[in-house]
Amino acid sequence: MAQFIGGDVTGITCNHPTLGSFNFSTKSNESYTLDPGGFRSNDDSNSITPDGNVITQINRVRWSFEGPIMADFQSNQEIKNFPLLSQNSVDTVWTISLINGTVYKGTGRPVGDFTVDTNTAQATTKLSGGGILEQIS
Repeated sequence: MAQFIGGDVTGITCNHPTLGSFNFSTKSNESYTLDPGGFRSNDDSNSITPDGNVITQINRVRWSFEGPIMADFQSNQEIKNFPLLSQNSVDTVWTISLINGTVYKGTGRPVGDFTVDTNTAQATTKLSGGGILEQIS
C-alpha cells in the first residue's frame, strides 16, 4: 500500500543572476498550491463536431506555486526584494523544498499582487514561470 506524505513547505530560495540569492521563510501548517505546468488538454464539453467527433485542444500552461511567506518587518527583505524580483527583466531560478524531502526547481518570477498582512507577518505570494516545475529530489 502506498504512503502519501504531505505537510509543510520547509523553504523557498531563489538565485538571481544580478540581484543575488535569497531565502524566504514559510509558515508551518499552511496550505500551498503547486502546479507543475506543461501541457493540458482543454476541458470543454462543446469541443465536439455535430457528428460526434471529439475536437482535442492541447495548450501549454506555466508552472506556479502559491502560498504565504513570512514577512520580516525588521529586515524588510521580503517587502523590498519580491517587487525587485518581479519587475526585473531576467527570470530567477527558484527552489521549493517540502517536509517529505521533495525539492522542486523552476525558472520564473513573482507574479500578481504581493500583499503583506501586518498582523500575522505574512505575505501572499505567487511564483510562476515557463517550462515545468521540475522535481529534482
